[in-house]
Amino acid sequence: MKKFQKHFVGKGKQVEGLQIIKVTVNMDDLKDLSYEFNGETYATFEVAKMKTADQFGREFTVYVSRKEEVADEPETEKQTNPETKMKRPAKKVKESIDEIADLPF
Repeated sequence: MKKFQKHFVGKGKQVEGLQIIKVTVNMDDLKDLSYEFNGETYATFEVAKMKTADQFGREFTVYVSRKEEVADEPETEKQTNPETKMKRPAKKVKESIDEIADLPF
């Protein structure tokens, strides 16, 4: 099955006071992910904001997204057997019902 795979090639951070993201890219990684079009070599990459900054204060990640053949993921027991799904304990449900009963309306 083909899925998009992210190949991380660098990181960056916003230039203080400007709407510019300065990124540093590993050229060896980017070179391996480049392609040719009309006799010219190109690299297409994406810049995305990370949830939290890394230890160097970099807030953005740079990656190349390519559609590649990947092995099918084996089905887990949870997917094949609905009886194994976790159920909410009855005590929690009862507590929430008791809390609703104490409402003033």
